[in-house]
Amino acid sequence: MMKKGLLVLLAMGLSLFLAACGGDDSGDSGSSDDTEASSGNEINLTGTNFSFGQDEFTVPAGEEVTISLTNEDGMHGAAIDEFAIEVEDGDSATFTPEEPGEYEIYCSIPCGNGHDDMVSTLVVE
Repeated sequence: MMKKGLLVLLAMGLSLFLAACGGDDSGDSGSSDDTEASSGNEINLTGTNFSFGQDEFTVPAGEEVTISLTNEDGMHGAAIDEFAIEVEDGDSATFTPEEPGEYEIYCSIPCGNGHDDMVSTLVVE
């Protein structure tokens, strides 16, 4: 009786393990590249110590843009002074950049020795 119960538990455990390992591997390695981080009118910042995932994000002028921040490492915020934008982990904000140009995205929460270097550029075309 005890062996049968043990075999059932092992079979269930093996089934769960195989189900977890057999997920859809559609090439998402967890790293962010230019197309994932900024596509069209969305800017998805990934906060780590001490980066937003890429150095430059490009959006069209005169169109509504949504910016969001997800922290993977450390506690960070993101701000763009010219558009009065500031987001923290899990937040998003929408704005419409009218003037083409380059604008600084910077970490708005002091996050350690690399804080001053945690900047990206928003390019409005």
